[in-house]
Amino acid sequence: MGHGSSGLRRIVREVAKFGAVGGAGLLVNLVVFNVVRHLTDLPVVRASVVATVVSIVFNYIGFRYFTYRDRDKSGRTKELTLFLLFSVVGLVIENGILYAATYGFGWDSPLQSNIFKFVGIGIATLFRFWSYRSWVFKTLPAREAVASAESFLEEAEQGAARKLRPRQRVL
Repeated sequence: MGHGSSGLRRIVREVAKFGAVGGAGLLVNLVVFNVVRHLTDLPVVRASVVATVVSIVFNYIGFRYFTYRDRDKSGRTKELTLFLLFSVVGLVIENGILYAATYGFGWDSPLQSNIFKFVGIGIATLFRFWSYRSWVFKTLPAREAVASAESFLEEAEQGAARKLRPRQRVL
């Protein structure tokens, strides 16, 4: 297999991990949405915003510690700021679609709300995948990754060499 196929495998693995976290986040989002909608008097879009915020927190933890755990961790404040910024844009996309369906077309039955919530999540997910992978969870530059791996191997070799040296007895 050539170098190109390993790049394809890497992106397929990344999409699968993103999808696993996103799928769990989707369930969190929809469950919270329906619970808030049915147990409170909040209007549909506000209930949706609450659910989206809960799923954003859930997704950050999943993306940082599962999907993108091998990515650069040096600028956590910047990473979290960008994550929140792009998540808010996704929130607007997701809930804008629900708002248009509910208040623009009057489609506000529980089934219709869930359908348009789901459609909004799908469109926002495409934006989120692109933005998180491009701006938030950036890959380490190749030179930096190689240097990090080389220093790790050197430390491991030195540790192994110390263990293998015969100990001298002092009389």
